[in-house]
Amino acid sequence: METELDLFKWKQYESEVILLTVRWYLKYSLSYRDLVEMMEERGLHMAHTTIMRWVHEFGPELDKRIRPYLKPTNDSYRTDETYIKIKGQWKYLYRAVDSKGNTIDFMLSENRDAPAAKRFFKKALNSPHNQSPRVITVDKNPAYPIAVQHLKDEKAMNQETV
Repeated sequence: METELDLFKWKQYESEVILLTVRWYLKYSLSYRDLVEMMEERGLHMAHTTIMRWVHEFGPELDKRIRPYLKPTNDSYRTDETYIKIKGQWKYLYRAVDSKGNTIDFMLSENRDAPAAKRFFKKALNSPHNQSPRVITVDKNPAYPIAVQHLKDEKAMNQETV
């Protein structure tokens, strides 16, 4: 695993500045140009494309490192999917939240079928901050019961899950 020094080696800006801008971009609804303006108010001059490259480079690493520390969810899942347009292409956004509204997980998919639903549930179940579901509330998508049954058959999900 890379140390902090290796991760930011040969970067023009300090690691604290990079982490701050990436965190602000991922946490709040800010554009790259908003962040450039905020950094200029603090005496730092940078291009919006620099911040974009940092988000692409360090965003997945931040996600990997903070996921174990996320607030645990409860065992009541509510799932749905919606059709959204991303970069000119229509995709299905699978979402799951617990009964308190905390996000369990989400996933983009080309298809709205049983294999996609199964991939989504596997992703949600493998996340360390999620509990195994006691109950899963789904919409009328016929792919969900098939996916849940496949996961029960593979012993990836509790047999008692309703």
